[in-house]
Amino acid sequence: MNMRIGQGFDVHKFGGDGPIRLGGISIDCDHGLLAHSDGDVLLHAIADALLGAIGGGDIGVWFPDNDPEFAGADSGLLLQKVWQEVCLQNYQLVNMDVTVICEKPKINPHRQAIQERIATLLAVAPQQINVKATTTEGLGFTGRKEGIAAMATVLLAGAVV
Repeated sequence: MNMRIGQGFDVHKFGGDGPIRLGGISIDCDHGLLAHSDGDVLLHAIADALLGAIGGGDIGVWFPDNDPEFAGADSGLLLQKVWQEVCLQNYQLVNMDVTVICEKPKINPHRQAIQERIATLLAVAPQQINVKATTTEGLGFTGRKEGIAAMATVLLAGAVV
């Protein structure tokens, strides 16, 4: 098997009205997230991790933030376009590990729904997706509640080339 690892990271700052989109679901929050698309920081990190694993650049190359076509775009649909490319290259997801970094909103009440939504978007088993969250103990921009960050790591398996 040809194994490929990818990692992704994304950040969006708070602004405007809530709710926010996170992991493909809507979560009540005092503020929205500022972004060209729907601002789903977690799905953006996952897309970057998948693109990294296949050597496909990054989400900004695929969906430029200065292209009006992607203004307000559903990040779930963007992730599915990236996933189609992964599948076209004959890779399958072994597993994914993601971390949301924020003080608010609390992620644990939504963890299972996020896991299931990501699995649905990629047509994989929920057990292949691990979702966790952490705070920065009041430090940095996430500690000051200025925004949200997310990290994703994926392991893909494909045929030997």
